[in-house]
Amino acid sequence: MKIATFNINGIKARLPRLLEWLEETKPDVACLQEIKCLDENFPRLEFEALGYQLAIHGQKGFNGVAIFSRHEMQDIERGLPGDENDIQSRYLEATVKGVRICCLYLPNGNPVPGEKFDYKLAWMDRLIARAKILLASEVPFLMLGDFNVFQEEIDCYDPAAFAGDALMQPDARARFRALKYLGLTDASRQKTPGGPLYTFWDYQRGAWPRDNGLRIDFLMLSPALADRLVETGIDRPERGKEKASDHVPVWCELREVGAN
Repeated sequence: MKIATFNINGIKARLPRLLEWLEETKPDVACLQEIKCLDENFPRLEFEALGYQLAIHGQKGFNGVAIFSRHEMQDIERGLPGDENDIQSRYLEATVKGVRICCLYLPNGNPVPGEKFDYKLAWMDRLIARAKILLASEVPFLMLGDFNVFQEEIDCYDPAAFAGDALMQPDARARFRALKYLGLTDASRQKTPGGPLYTFWDYQRGAWPRDNGLRIDFLMLSPALADRLVETGIDRPERGKEKASDHVPVWCELREVGAN
């Protein structure tokens, strides 16, 4: 089963590119971030025509996440538990073929210090709490999406330039490590242990042609899924296309239960 994450940076602006990518790569499950539209305004018909079921958790002009699946989705839940006052659309869960899919768009947190950074840290604490619950349930799961954190300095083309950025702050990175140390596996790094694995290039300052990239999109697998990991990939060529997102798709392939 092939599962992918893609921060699309506006579903309407990237619709042709997204449809092309889905038709070419045919993931079983695709998780999107920053769809930037309300549920009722999402262009469902185009994706349903490709054979996908859709779960949407949208927000007007900002944020928004979605899960596309070629297989039946069950137990769809919108929003990250732990804060009833959180109205931002950043988290969506569904079960596909026995796997709990947790699609997330973690807050950026800038500027530092400030309310946005405090919100980021509190959101990460809630994510850790959710991961603990899922681990205790023994249901195979993965948390995937735009984490807006550098796990390692190699994930940033110039760590010194980001010293004051929310993505590089020790408190945020410590929470990412806490999530990982629960027993989750970074799928991309598991298969490619060395070298940069950039997933984002800013639109400004010639970042793409200069390869000034960042790795902030991750697939974090529970122990049961890590044992089923077959392959991973980053669809880097997508960034070079016309009207591309500033992120690229990241994916993993999992062995089916019972398969050798």
